[in-house]
Amino acid sequence: MSFDHIMYGCEDGIAVITFNRPKALNALNAALLKEFDAALDNVESDPAVRVLVLTGAGDKAFVAGADINEINQLGPLGAKRFARRGAEGITRLTRLAVPVIAAVNGFALGGGTEMALACDFIYAAQSARFGLPEINLGIIPGFGGTQRLPRLIGPARARELIYTGRMIEADEALRLGIVNRVCADGELMDAVRETARLIAAKGRVALRAAKQAINTGLNVDLESGLALENDAFALCLASPDAQEGTGAFLEKRPAVFSGPLDDD
Repeated sequence: MSFDHIMYGCEDGIAVITFNRPKALNALNAALLKEFDAALDNVESDPAVRVLVLTGAGDKAFVAGADINEINQLGPLGAKRFARRGAEGITRLTRLAVPVIAAVNGFALGGGTEMALACDFIYAAQSARFGLPEINLGIIPGFGGTQRLPRLIGPARARELIYTGRMIEADEALRLGIVNRVCADGELMDAVRETARLIAAKGRVALRAAKQAINTGLNVDLESGLALENDAFALCLASPDAQEGTGAFLEKRPAVFSGPLDDD
């Protein structure tokens, strides 16, 4: 599939999806969401992909939210379909076998914050701005914001941001625990790629197991989470990557992980 509203590429195991509607501040419309879904199909089907990075074209926005011109024309049923498509596409990020890093440059508002929240973690440029301003339009977040933000920063802080629609700067997002790192504007992608390369060098089996254990464990009680971790640990130990990793440690050499996933 050719892309008009995103850019997609993969090099050295690092796939990059760039939201590419800079004149509209990379706002999410139905066409972009369809292309985003197709790009995630590429990620899932390509065994060379070890890490996925999301970012926005231009220097003004990561994603400035849903396209207001489009949603303004929707009735209740159309709005439900649009929100479901966006939420399901964004939720796919949590289910990918590979880690996903959001590289937030500029505005990440509404659906942009929701897109970033579904990633494994976020690096932000100093100029980045986050917020869920839907309340100012007489609506609420529809792509997962009311669910993911409270789980990340706690319900009281999330309520304040959602009820007020307040936009926050990158440093405040760092203090709240929304982002992992704030970078100078011109250094964001270098920092993201450096971390992505570190992750891409790890074993795919262990990365997928760690991601699944964390995401699933957050939604169950501690005892159930520990049982999930125990099962995942045992399966990892039976993989070729575990044999390579432990062998390399004993032989005092760098490990070279190449073990396939079961569905490769």
